[in-house]
Amino acid sequence: MSGKQIKLFLVDGTPGGLATAEITNWTGHIVTAPRSEAGDLLRRPEASRTGVYFLLGDDESAVNDIRCYIGEADVIGDRLKYHLREKDFWDRVALVTSKDTNLTKSHVRYLESRLITLAQQAGRSTLENSTAPSPPPLPEADQSDMDYFLQQLHIVLPVLGINVIRSRQAPTPAMVDATSPIFRLVNKRAGVDASAQQIDGEFTVLAGSIVVPEWRGKGSAQSTIKSYAAYRAQHEKLVADGAIEVVGDTARVTRDIPFPSPSTAGAICTGRACNGRVEWTSPEGSFGAWESRGVS
Repeated sequence: MSGKQIKLFLVDGTPGGLATAEITNWTGHIVTAPRSEAGDLLRRPEASRTGVYFLLGDDESAVNDIRCYIGEADVIGDRLKYHLREKDFWDRVALVTSKDTNLTKSHVRYLESRLITLAQQAGRSTLENSTAPSPPPLPEADQSDMDYFLQQLHIVLPVLGINVIRSRQAPTPAMVDATSPIFRLVNKRAGVDASAQQIDGEFTVLAGSIVVPEWRGKGSAQSTIKSYAAYRAQHEKLVADGAIEVVGDTARVTRDIPFPSPSTAGAICTGRACNGRVEWTSPEGSFGAWESRGVS
């Protein structure tokens, strides 16, 4: 995949405040803000444009602790004013518009429908949208333009910390490391046979993997007890949101699950502490050996 230049601008000079993002030679434009700066956001020109938007809020009961709503509007600022009155869950917003102001109502309805579907497939957040509206019919050339628009969103949104559509089902080729093999972790005694791959910089357990139905690890030291409790809570949440489906004494991964490290992935899969860089292996060797390739 060719490189991309993304331009980020911190409007008030702080990392948690108003910020804009663009990709060179792309007509799209994103502005993000905390809810506390909604007044400043509404005074910006983007708020008077047609576009789509993401409302994001932290919620420990949600998938990955993120609750999200995706919408569209002719005048995006008017819709944001409504959500300020009617929706309490969100504390951050991202407006997606076009610098050339050529997005029409049909375009943003198409984007909204596709974005909701992508977010459902990714399974990285709890969506407030009950269903994905059917995309409106677009001329072939316009649909192609909007699909390209989505490809760019798939690249730039994670840079802003918005991962709700980040998955292999996104409308751009999977960002799999060019030489990344599929790694396996097998524990016959525990009935585990899991597969994983390094995708877009994340260690991702693949759908179809067989893992433990519950986390049984125990510890003696206080630090170990705490970390094991965190693993158990993470496993239980994945079961609760359907990412891990338990049938009798076995459990199967229903969708790709990204993890911050191979050790965390291995612990969730096996129900015990795991040195992921050693235990995840492929015909080419361990994950740790693959990870260190090219290092003299």
